[in-house]
Amino acid sequence: MSDSPERGADRVARQVGVVAAPPRIRHRHPKLLIVSRVFVALAAIFALILTGSMWNYVRNTDANLTVVEALDWGSIDVRSPEEQVGDETFLVVGVDNRAGINAEIGGTGWQHEGARSDTIMLVNLPADRHRVVVVSFPRDLNITRPACDRWDNDTATYTNERVPSEPNRKLNDAYYTGGPKCLIRAVQRISGLNINRFVGIDFNGFQHMVDTLGGVEVCVTQPMFDDELGLIIPEAGRQTINGATALDYVRARRVPAEGTNDYGRINRQQVLLSSLLREALSNKTLFDPNRLNRFIDAFTTHTFVENVDTQSLLMLARSMQGVDAGQVTFLTIPTAGPNEVMNEIPREADIDAIFDAIIYEWPLPGEERSASNGDQSDDASESQSDSGPVDDAPPTSAPSRSEIGEFESVTPSSVNVQVSNGSNTIGVASTTASALAGYGFQIYSVGDHSRVVNQTIIRYSPGNEADAATLASSFPDAKMQRTRGLGSIVEIILGTDFDATVIEPATIGTALPVSPDGTVVPRRDLPADLAVTNAGDLSCT
Repeated sequence: MSDSPERGADRVARQVGVVAAPPRIRHRHPKLLIVSRVFVALAAIFALILTGSMWNYVRNTDANLTVVEALDWGSIDVRSPEEQVGDETFLVVGVDNRAGINAEIGGTGWQHEGARSDTIMLVNLPADRHRVVVVSFPRDLNITRPACDRWDNDTATYTNERVPSEPNRKLNDAYYTGGPKCLIRAVQRISGLNINRFVGIDFNGFQHMVDTLGGVEVCVTQPMFDDELGLIIPEAGRQTINGATALDYVRARRVPAEGTNDYGRINRQQVLLSSLLREALSNKTLFDPNRLNRFIDAFTTHTFVENVDTQSLLMLARSMQGVDAGQVTFLTIPTAGPNEVMNEIPREADIDAIFDAIIYEWPLPGEERSASNGDQSDDASESQSDSGPVDDAPPTSAPSRSEIGEFESVTPSSVNVQVSNGSNTIGVASTTASALAGYGFQIYSVGDHSRVVNQTIIRYSPGNEADAATLASSFPDAKMQRTRGLGSIVEIILGTDFDATVIEPATIGTALPVSPDGTVVPRRDLPADLAVTNAGDLSCT
């Protein structure tokens, strides 16, 4: 068979040493390549347009927000601020505004001037967003109102008039007198929480938000009647109510079946807010742009805020996507009943126990207890940087929570204590040792420290954390410091800050969390009658 002209040419080229150019590779689907390039270009343009549209939407939505001065940054009332790093804590206030359209929809509100905080809720989200805790405050809670600048509700600004502190006032009087800033100071003083966001909403805005969602679901066991507002819900059972009815549902204060206190109204507010959250975060809202936009518009148009904008709320919502309704817990501040002027007397010890549980993320009723992070391996202890010789000053870098953790108190008779006087007070080591012996601690030795120190320190070697924490529970202001060379002995160095007070140590088995600054915070029991509502509870009782 004869060669084709092309093959003959190739043979000649090889014979004369000429290398033929490789054949051109032809694309089999040029149209597909063109289409793909066009698609990528269109996708990039679409993404750019979408990003710009979202930015414009966020910017336009933020323009509807009214910003007020509310937060009290750097307050000395914040407890254990290092434990609250990364937390989001909102003060949410429903305002009984006696002006304009709010007077028309506010029931008997036209009889009073100004504005008062009708609903007061503190919302805490820990840094890891594993739960949400909402604490309701009775608006009649008896407080000492802080000194505040006078609030002008009509202009939403503060005047130059300084209002002095005054005892035996209702909590909502703080808002009436000094606006959001005065209320936050009062709540921050009670709770110790670092309130870093504020949201206030008026009656009209609440009603609009409910209506944009198509109503919210509630359940009543009997028809709901209020002596002031009249018949609110005519039939018992589970049902969806509109904005106007929802507003009366959360505001009613004269419901004969609930008695005269404020707790029935607070419980209704918690139930309705749970329902509102479920509806707002449901797929039929999140995947319906028109409905979601109407809800956001209603929120931004009728709220006044500080340190809150649309972008931060969207980011917050995204970080909470793993939180279901069962991880949202509502609590109510406990009181001991009204005083002679009908102010609710706060149960301060129980209130402190509640906010300790929030600050230190201790389990709440209905929550599963997480494993303690107090168990430390020997390797971890040995890897800790130690000073070796005795260090008279507090450690410049206190152990972190993960390095110390939480321990159960032990019996004092198992703790060997060396008491050293590092103060200027003669004989304080002996009297302290006697007090400790009275509580069952074993006294190893008593003497003077090498020099005067300002801070009371409890020193211990690795492996004796529980012993040191048990001793520290008798000295609330002492700082724990890890060192070497003490063996099984725990040493307390009494500083000039020591006031000669030795309290009873924590009961055996009590959880003793140690904060990053080395201070032991004994866990107190929550009150047995604590009012708790879980957002995942859909029962109708």
